[in-house]
Amino acid sequence: MSQKIPSAGAAQALPGHPFVAYHGTSLQVESVSLSQLAAEHGTPLFVYSKASMLAALGAYQRGFAGRHAQICYAMKANSSLGVLQVFAAAGCGFDIVSGGELERVLAAGGDAAKIIFSGVGKTRAEMRQALQAGIGCFNVESEAELDVLSQVAESLGLRAPVSIRVNPNVDPKTHPYISTGLKDNKFGVAHEDTLRIYQHAASLKGLQVVGIDCHIGSQITEATPYLDAMDRVLDLVASIEAAGMALAHIDFGGGLGINYNNDAPPAADALWAQLLRKLDERGYGQKKLMIEPGRSLVGNAGVCVTEVLYVKPGEHKNFCIIDAAMNDLPRPAMYQAFHAIVPLLAESAATPEARYDVVGPICESGDWIGRDRSLAVKAGDQLAVLSAGAYCMSMSSNYNTRGRAVELLVDGAKVHVIRERESAADQMRLERLVTL
Repeated sequence: MSQKIPSAGAAQALPGHPFVAYHGTSLQVESVSLSQLAAEHGTPLFVYSKASMLAALGAYQRGFAGRHAQICYAMKANSSLGVLQVFAAAGCGFDIVSGGELERVLAAGGDAAKIIFSGVGKTRAEMRQALQAGIGCFNVESEAELDVLSQVAESLGLRAPVSIRVNPNVDPKTHPYISTGLKDNKFGVAHEDTLRIYQHAASLKGLQVVGIDCHIGSQITEATPYLDAMDRVLDLVASIEAAGMALAHIDFGGGLGINYNNDAPPAADALWAQLLRKLDERGYGQKKLMIEPGRSLVGNAGVCVTEVLYVKPGEHKNFCIIDAAMNDLPRPAMYQAFHAIVPLLAESAATPEARYDVVGPICESGDWIGRDRSLAVKAGDQLAVLSAGAYCMSMSSNYNTRGRAVELLVDGAKVHVIRERESAADQMRLERLVTL
């Protein structure tokens, strides 16, 4: 697939990326040239648009206007401090899944009382850390976890605020690796066991039951799975409250998709208009609502800038070898994900267009970024891998002793370095040689 490039002189945002646009022949994020950033900072390079993040957040805020609601950014999508800082300043809470993520939120100025701690394998040490920080709620994912959390809270003389994550057995119609709401997934408790487990939670001295939670998956591009999940969760709310346990909040998770490859997910405000109508019809419109968007806030805010190292023709395939790799952009290797790839300079003249597999320099056949792409490229050209704001830097690694990339936050015409390029010395800092 090829990305349509505007003619010289036009200024045109790329589909699904309102803050990434060609101005003449030069690709910019907000008011900043990506070619200039690559010249100053080298490649690979991640660039994020602050305006894009706040615009995505604004759609959720409009959707919840007039409601008692808390938006918690699911920081596993991108946990860089500069990104967290943007959302903390905008009043967001945070959805965390580890003690390390808790430390990052606090370092970025986040409010501990607005933190939700999710995840199936919280340790006792992480539970203590979160309780001592005063987080808002634990999303508990098993009966065994309830027992351990109660013991830890009692040992500190505290009561842990909990909601229980329910697995509603709803198909989110997404990739199986990012589906979380079916019976075969590891997350949450079974729908049919929920009432009994709530009664058990209410009997434990170290716990305070405050809500119910549901999260069915990620990169969901239609409304129907959300509506089906809401019906099943609200049936449970009715049963739980009829049994004498009041629930202060309902947490509907996150998972809304973005435009990677002509995907057409509903806008956040339009989706929540549908969900809120259903909530009102069922008589729960007065409840506090919690949601945990991640990818939909940051995914299309980020691009990865990379340089073409070599063009390698082959009998059956042509390869465009770039300096970004699966350690920088792991999604294609992990679950065959699509990222659009476009040139930084839309000058078509001399270089003929051909079909390429776009691959990195790592010593793995799985190190590919794009399959069968139509590109007019030569060595030394620079490309932008789009929709790279979510699950790229946060899942990056040092495989092949490759340093993690520079990260920049663009705010209009201002550029902030939010992560320096990692050196080999940085990677080896905690290692020790031994006497042999």
